[in-house]
Amino acid sequence: VQLQASGGGLVQAGGSLRLSCAASGRISTYTMGWFRQAPGKEREWVASINWTGARTYYPDSVKGRFTISRDNAKNTVSLQMTSLKVEDTAIYYCAGGDMTQVLLRLVDYWGQGTQVTVSS
Repeated sequence: VQLQASGGGLVQAGGSLRLSCAASGRISTYTMGWFRQAPGKEREWVASINWTGARTYYPDSVKGRFTISRDNAKNTVSLQMTSLKVEDTAIYYCAGGDMTQVLLRLVDYWGQGTQVTVSS
């Protein structure tokens, strides 16, 4: 499965942005999620969603501001980001893994990144 992320851009602090991830194949049996990597920092998990879409998971740093969703019929995953902060600036990556990996500690598929820049 190949993953293609899009939707990044430049936004002011407090603004919103929606990222999309399109898969080349079926993702309905995979946990899907998003990671980000800021300059000089390690890649960080920011959201995941179970294979049915019924359960979502977030770290405290984005909980309440980011919302992940999926459309298995269209093989897409989205990340709605609101109340963006300067510290959310990073390259964001779409990812997929086994359905048991709800927190995506083990990733099988990575997409290319999309840059999100939040200005003050």
